[in-house]
Amino acid sequence: MPATRALVASQTGRVHAALGDERSAQQHLGAADALVADGLADVPAWVDYFDAAEHAGARAVSARDLAGLHGDHRHASVHFTDALRLRRPGFDRVKVMDRIGLAAALFTEGEPEQGAAAAHQALDDATRVDSTLVASRLNTLLDAARPYRTTPVDEVRTRATDLVAARPTNVAA
Repeated sequence: MPATRALVASQTGRVHAALGDERSAQQHLGAADALVADGLADVPAWVDYFDAAEHAGARAVSARDLAGLHGDHRHASVHFTDALRLRRPGFDRVKVMDRIGLAAALFTEGEPEQGAAAAHQALDDATRVDSTLVASRLNTLLDAARPYRTTPVDEVRTRATDLVAARPTNVAA
């Protein structure tokens, strides 16, 4: 089934990216790209959550991971933007994680003003979602904002720190 093959390829690419294996990551993510572009056809209920938005999210996290491991900027923000645009209603927690990822990616890509604006929107949404995973992702945002010392970024840092303190977690982002 195309949907299950795309899901496996997308997640396998994400794992390879986390391990720093860019060639294998791109091979699997590219295979998932092709399957998603061709259409997922009849999607079994057990993988109904997997769609173009979920794959874009996997691409975004993969780009972020590879950038962190290789020290270059892979523009994960483009993929997070795609994921947000494609998300279906009812995926509020995932959408918040995408927004946090977008803000962190913009900081990492050297766009602190855009990152701060995206972060404020993410933080507004994060206050409405009670999720340990979302709280842990805020640590990723704080790490990405660390190099910047401007008033808008300091405001993001304060809000994110307050939210993390209100929802402590030991889950790794």
